[in-house]
Amino acid sequence: MSLNKSELVSAIAAKSGLSKADAESALNAFQEVLIESLGKGEAVKVTGLLSVERVERAARTGRNPRTGEEISIPAGHGVKISAGSLLKKAVAAK
Repeated sequence: MSLNKSELVSAIAAKSGLSKADAESALNAFQEVLIESLGKGEAVKVTGLLSVERVERAARTGRNPRTGEEISIPAGHGVKISAGSLLKKAVAAK
């Protein structure tokens, strides 16, 4: 089972006492801040919950899985998400 965005908004509204519209605004603002910060190369850390950071990927050689032909993969950026202690405890308890 997983929560989609509208289910997450409803859960946040129920836990916080906010209206669904306010909860969705807060979630959208968090999303925007996360995207803007990562775009600037800044990490975002929510202590105990998670940390998200942009990582650099070096250029490398790979293989086309269909043909086996070597291909050149250019350098770029990726995203690294690490679970905090609260998330790790929640998963271990289940």
